[in-house]
Amino acid sequence: MITSDNWRKSSYSGSGDGNACVEIAHRHAHIAIRDSKIPSHATLTFPAEAFTAFINRLAKEL
Repeated sequence: MITSDNWRKSSYSGSGDGNACVEIAHRHAHIAIRDSKIPSHATLTFPAEAFTAFINRLAKEL
């Protein structure tokens, strides 16, 4: 699912409680993350390599 400003959230996050998730946006060499419930608040930014390593590690744990 794509929101404004190229923010994306999982296609699994439907309506209702499914909207309570995080959104990500690719910004050059960084990945930005924000809370989908309050998108106007703080955004966390990580180097793309660090975010990829985090996701890969998370996938191994599941």
